Amino acid sequence: MQEKNFNDFVTVDLDEEKNALAIIDQTKLPYAMEMLYLTDQKDIWEAIYHLKVRGAPAIGVSAGIAIYLAARDIRTDDFEDFYARFTEAKEYLNSSRPTAVNLSWALNRQDGVVKANKEKPIPEIVEALHREAIAIRDEDIAMCRAIGENGLTLVKPGYGLLTHCNAGRLAAVKYGTATAPMYLGHERGYNFRIYSDETRPLLQGARLTCFELSQAGMDVTVLCDNMSASAMRQGLIDAIFVGADRIAANGDTANKIGTSMVALAAKRYGIPFYVCAPTSTIDMNTPAGADIVIEQRKPEEVTEMWYERRMAPEDIKVFNPAFDVTDADLISGIVTEYGVCKAPFKESFEEIFRRKNQ
Repeated sequence: MQEKNFNDFVTVDLDEEKNALAIIDQTKLPYAMEMLYLTDQKDIWEAIYHLKVRGAPAIGVSAGIAIYLAARDIRTDDFEDFYARFTEAKEYLNSSRPTAVNLSWALNRQDGVVKANKEKPIPEIVEALHREAIAIRDEDIAMCRAIGENGLTLVKPGYGLLTHCNAGRLAAVKYGTATAPMYLGHERGYNFRIYSDETRPLLQGARLTCFELSQAGMDVTVLCDNMSASAMRQGLIDAIFVGADRIAANGDTANKIGTSMVALAAKRYGIPFYVCAPTSTIDMNTPAGADIVIEQRKPEEVTEMWYERRMAPEDIKVFNPAFDVTDADLISGIVTEYGVCKAPFKESFEEIFRRKNQ
């Protein structure tokens, strides 16, 4: 089925020869392995919005590269003119996905690079943005591996691990977040049994997580979202790893729709529920989950996308939030690149950020 080997590619990169954002088109998986090389900001915006590139870390890396490419195309020698047009491009890119904090994080980080170099000629500012885009990419790889090492301390060989949606290699540059302990454990012979929720309505667990983990040679089983509690009750699941798109200061976590249901069932059956995310996903300016803006998606994703014929009445209303919020008291730990945070999360986050800034 695959003419190209998935393991030969990274999910997001800067193609220096083409001066393009290079991404795997995730909407074509698992049936076709297609790389896209995007240079136009409209095409990049649409790729993020339409989930051709998705996952908080991958979106952040994409944004860092995209805004560099936008700056590269600005033709002016005047800083004020440059910065006005840079800001316009930044705000445009930031409008593509409102919930994933890594998008605004990467854009604001690049904004800081521009401000720090404002006394320099425009070409030097652009080159500084280029270096920062590469740094964001490289840091993502190291960060995911560190999350994997920290997550691996929470499990044992032979465990049954459940994940929801896709927080794997396809959601980052390499390793992923929630799947990072799985990849490292696989390298070390842990023989995990992986269970992947199908993840309605966009099926990222079935199309993406199962694809990439099976490509890596792991033992992976897909199940419908409403089957996870049954698997827990039967003793198939020893621990749960999920990703995050935004984590509030109190530990409330926004992730793909359906995550909170997994956490509720895990609480009932006494199974540890871990969120894996980089510190860039922790938003200390968002006090609690109620303050997180939840993206509402098109109704056709529920009623039509995966069917030959429409599967709901034409005039029926559709509730289709892209994410839900898992309350902090349902989370056993939040695994970051600097360690595992436990409740009370605000204090734990502050300690992690102190460690990060040392």
